Amino acid sequence: MFVLLMASAIYVVDISLKADQEPPKQDIASDEYISSISTEEGVFKRSEYGLEYGTMSNEDRRSLEEYYKNRAFPGAPPIIPHKLLSEQGIGGKACLQCHENGGFVDQFNAFAPVTPHPELINCKQCHVPSKVKNQFSQTNWKKFAHPDIHQSALPGSPPVIPHSLQLRENCLACHAGPAAPQEILVSHPERINCRQCHVPGNSELTIEWDSTSQWTKSKIEWASKQ
Repeated sequence: MFVLLMASAIYVVDISLKADQEPPKQDIASDEYISSISTEEGVFKRSEYGLEYGTMSNEDRRSLEEYYKNRAFPGAPPIIPHKLLSEQGIGGKACLQCHENGGFVDQFNAFAPVTPHPELINCKQCHVPSKVKNQFSQTNWKKFAHPDIHQSALPGSPPVIPHSLQLRENCLACHAGPAAPQEILVSHPERINCRQCHVPGNSELTIEWDSTSQWTKSKIEWASKQ
């Protein structure tokens, strides 16, 4: 009996050692590029600045109201609130000089917000300078409310993402750094992988239009349903 037990033990150990020494069935190292999930693609773009962002002062920041003031509606591309360096300038020759990595701009006495998508260099395709202070024509357009921030399923739970992720996958571009509004400033930029804890919300916003509009009710998808 003792001999059988010893033989069995030696056999099991031998099999285990051989299994450990076998090469992997599939080679993980590959030169082939595996593309990221589109909504995850920009999450880690500014991760190298995580620790630096965490030590920055939180004083003299712009408010969330100022942040929203440059947008026609929630989620709209912000307008360009200053004079252009050049009417023909785009991308790295103009906008990205200040907005690729932020930094203090003496001319405007403010920190330049960081763009979450510096690879899209035709900036004026979406962002336009403000030419007038008031509308030149009356319309029935109503600016709907901004999303509620700090929404959590339970007290102490990570808040959900209250906006769509299209062109805003790079979380630290808006939620960290000296130009980030105080109200949405993240307290732990060094953790980097934001969507490990924060997930998109799936709420709907309903807008009632006035009687002159051809539409009586419009439902707007506020957060992306992935």
